[in-house]
Amino acid sequence: EKAGAAAGAVKAECEEMLAEAIPALNAALTALDTIKPADIKLVQSFKNPPAAIKLVMEAVCVCLDIKPAKIVDPSGSGKKLDDYWEPSKKLLADANFVQNLREYDKDNIPKRIIGVIRTTYTSNPDFTPANAAKASSAAEGLCKWVCAMDSYDKVAKFVEPKKLALAEAEEEYSTIMAALKIKQDELNELMTKLAAMEKQLKESVEKKARLEGEVELCTLKLERAEKLIGGLGGEKDRWTISMNQLGEAYQNLTGDMLISAGMISYLGTFTMAFRDGIADSWVAQCKQAGIPSSAKYSLNNCLGDPVAIREWGIAGLPNDSFSIDNGIMIANARRWPLMIDPQGQANKWVKNMEKANNCQVIKLTDGDYLRTLENAIQFGLPVLLENVGEELDPSLEPLLLKQLFKSGGVMCIKLGDSIIEFSDQFRFYITTALRNPHYLPETAVKVTLLNFMITLDGLSDQLLGVVVAKERPDLEEAKNNLVVQSAENKKKLKEIEDK
Repeated sequence: EKAGAAAGAVKAECEEMLAEAIPALNAALTALDTIKPADIKLVQSFKNPPAAIKLVMEAVCVCLDIKPAKIVDPSGSGKKLDDYWEPSKKLLADANFVQNLREYDKDNIPKRIIGVIRTTYTSNPDFTPANAAKASSAAEGLCKWVCAMDSYDKVAKFVEPKKLALAEAEEEYSTIMAALKIKQDELNELMTKLAAMEKQLKESVEKKARLEGEVELCTLKLERAEKLIGGLGGEKDRWTISMNQLGEAYQNLTGDMLISAGMISYLGTFTMAFRDGIADSWVAQCKQAGIPSSAKYSLNNCLGDPVAIREWGIAGLPNDSFSIDNGIMIANARRWPLMIDPQGQANKWVKNMEKANNCQVIKLTDGDYLRTLENAIQFGLPVLLENVGEELDPSLEPLLLKQLFKSGGVMCIKLGDSIIEFSDQFRFYITTALRNPHYLPETAVKVTLLNFMITLDGLSDQLLGVVVAKERPDLEEAKNNLVVQSAENKKKLKEIEDK
């Protein structure tokens, strides 16, 4: 910065001094432009020119380094004198005289010439543009030119060392700035490395904090796992039994599913004893055909969901195996169920089970039952069609056969004259109060027929509940609460085991 300031000061001083000489030089050059050829002819025509003209022309000849002519002293002394008039006339006769003056090398005037100019002419009181103007306008311009050369030389001789000093200062400044740039580049490189190291440090600190958090979380998980393992130690035996049972069920899966499909498709209308007899004969046939199956077939063991069965019991399904098998058939059948329900057990169970889903209850005798059914199909609501006879309304056939088709990217069904969107949440239940109905084969193949007549076990269980509710209502309430709580616990256990 100091070197730059010093160079700037020298430069300013040089420009200030040149600012004084340059206007005079420009004025002299302008004065040369005012010299007309006629003025020069006039000066040439003088045989014995005025002293002012001779003095100016002598100064011009000295500047141009033109030698004087030698003449005899007119006073008769016999000496040879220097005479510049004859060379001056020759000089004036040159067509490029003014142009030569304009292109004069003012920056390299020899010392001997400028010394003579200063001692002999510019220091002479009579050598002024004003005196020269009295003799000739051309002499005035030439006088200004000579004075300007003198002034410019004074400034140039003073400024030249300053220019050299300025050049040295600028060179030194350039050297310093180059070194400064190198240092700045080194500094920038170091700052970049520092920023990278700071970023790496920040990432390392964040990683350390994250790892510490993970260690803390792992420690907490480990403690919880130890507590869980300790708490579930008693579950080992149950899980071992379940594992063995699942392995055995997997081996017998083919035959059991085959028998289950036959049970759901063909045995829904028969009693429990008849179902068991047919199932035993199917097990024997599977064994003869080499199809693996359980030695003692049970629909509950194959397709039963304990959580769902418990919820059915809460909703009012009798707790005997016959009723539970009927519920399993309804849950797994592809066709809508038609339940033979003279005691109204199925009716009550379906209403309680689907109550939370806004179950729609309709009869074929209702005037707007088709409108209710259409809305339920569209919005996915369960529908219970109760008290049907031995013949079903033909308008229900598309629904019973599930004649679905895709329209506009969604599944639809045609019910009567209406095409409505079919929701996959829709469920359809049919019940009849007839004790021993006779359905034609074309009706039987459209639905899943189920026998929901009360059994001895179911009746005993219900009568026991009525007696207990009458004699000890507190025990009945406690039993109901325990059943609900047990169902919730089993449901949570199942959800946890499935995760």
